[in-house]
Amino acid sequence: MAKQEAKAEITETKETPIAYELAKRQKEISVAEFFTKNRHLLGFDNKRKALLMTVKEAVDNSLDACEEARVLPEISVEIIEMSEFKYKAIIEDNGPGIVKKQIPNIFAKLLYGSKFHTLKQARGQQGIGISAAVLYGQLTTGRAAKITSRVSKKEPAHYYELTIDTQNNKPLIGKEGELEWAKEHGTRVEIDLEAEYIKGNQSVDEYLKQTAVINPHVTIIYTNPKSEQVIYARATDKLPDQAQEIKPHPYGIELGMLIDKLRWTESRTLQSFLTSEFSRVGPGTAKEICQHAAILPNTKPSEVSRDMAEKILQGIQKTKIIAPPTDCLSPIGQELLEKGLRKEIRAEFYCSTSRPPAVYRGNPFVIESAIAYGGEIPKDEKANILRFANRVPLLYQEGACSMAKSIMETNWKPYGLQQSGDSVPVGPAVLVVHMSSVWVPFTSESKEAIAHYSEIIKEIKLALQECGRLLGSYVRKKTMISSQIERANMFERYIPEVADSLSVLTGENKEKIMQGLQKMLVKPEIKQEILQEDEDDKLYRMEFKKSKSGESDEEAGKETS
Repeated sequence: MAKQEAKAEITETKETPIAYELAKRQKEISVAEFFTKNRHLLGFDNKRKALLMTVKEAVDNSLDACEEARVLPEISVEIIEMSEFKYKAIIEDNGPGIVKKQIPNIFAKLLYGSKFHTLKQARGQQGIGISAAVLYGQLTTGRAAKITSRVSKKEPAHYYELTIDTQNNKPLIGKEGELEWAKEHGTRVEIDLEAEYIKGNQSVDEYLKQTAVINPHVTIIYTNPKSEQVIYARATDKLPDQAQEIKPHPYGIELGMLIDKLRWTESRTLQSFLTSEFSRVGPGTAKEICQHAAILPNTKPSEVSRDMAEKILQGIQKTKIIAPPTDCLSPIGQELLEKGLRKEIRAEFYCSTSRPPAVYRGNPFVIESAIAYGGEIPKDEKANILRFANRVPLLYQEGACSMAKSIMETNWKPYGLQQSGDSVPVGPAVLVVHMSSVWVPFTSESKEAIAHYSEIIKEIKLALQECGRLLGSYVRKKTMISSQIERANMFERYIPEVADSLSVLTGENKEKIMQGLQKMLVKPEIKQEILQEDEDDKLYRMEFKKSKSGESDEEAGKETS
């Protein structure tokens, strides 16, 4: 018995612990491999949305490239139905083109791009979008994406057929070469994918229409799978102001980010580190931060410990630092936003506003809003909400977005729309909200909804209220004129009887009396009011533009309560 127990003990000590067996199964996962199994995180969760996301990512890249090169964008979008649930999406632009060696990485490597590390307004941020579309096409059809790009008429056009090595997140080049291309510069992308084409509020058609609204400087030529062509002509030849890159603002820094910056900086002192790595920090402000943190300004960044970094962060919060610069933003502007709305939506009244810059987590942003009312807009339906971020339409996840929440929490009854509790107002209206920011806080990688930061919600509500007041003035004036005309029409019905009675009483000719009453029918003040309608709208807008920057939180609270 004792021998058996001793043998069991020896066997147990010689056995390899299970942790070593488990360790053999563990291996690194590439980002491409991760998104292969989790493509829904990027918005490719159904066939209909996949088609939209593919077109969206390519068009967004084209617009960014054209604006950076200061070229008025002309974008062609064509969708061809190959067979049931199999489509080819072709997007072509007149942008600056892409350098040959960069083409494989841009289109066939996830998390590769130029905008992630720059703080300025741009449509793309993560370096995932277009390569994710190529990955989805590869997974669903097994076919390579075809890319043609040319940078100058003096250089040839380069052609690639690309797929992604998902194990290593690297481009695989199936074919490459040079070809003749009529365009002097630009890029053409062809992606075969499994998809479904249906018209509606969340379709490619709607995305391109809204893109034309929010980008009045673009021309889009769209051919749908039924070979129907729609041209969205530009409303202006003025390109948006070019956004300038800025450094992060101290108020938006977190402890881990601060420690990383201290580790990698080339600055020799803490004071020079603060002035060179952050915006709005001069030598005086840097000394004040060091004073509040109780750390010497000439301390070497490499000698700053975690506890010292925490004190620096506290010192930043105690120091009054002016808001970050706003030349990193390129908002649409009140006038162009209204032009874009007039171009694509048939209505009888339009108004727009652009708020002064604000800040969340150290990131500057601008909220713009517009309203189209009446005309061909349906009367007894919920108002149509158009959401945009950095000039890109947001068509999905409306309920999770702070823009929709702000609209529902605003009281629309004083502005002439019906509303039941905290819900979307009902009436013939289109409500537009646009956010420009160096870093839009999307709730997921699919970039469809904006997070509920209190600073953002406050600015959206103020912008909506400014437009709401203009809308309310118009609706009240329209109601007043309608009632005056209705009274005049009622008087007109009784003119023959009144003329007959007056003729009997006065002895005057009945026809002469009727002519006199007809002259009195349309009152001069009604005529004048109708003629001056547009002028009054302009005056209202000027008045609220002057007062909008001085609104207090209390005023905003009164209107939303």
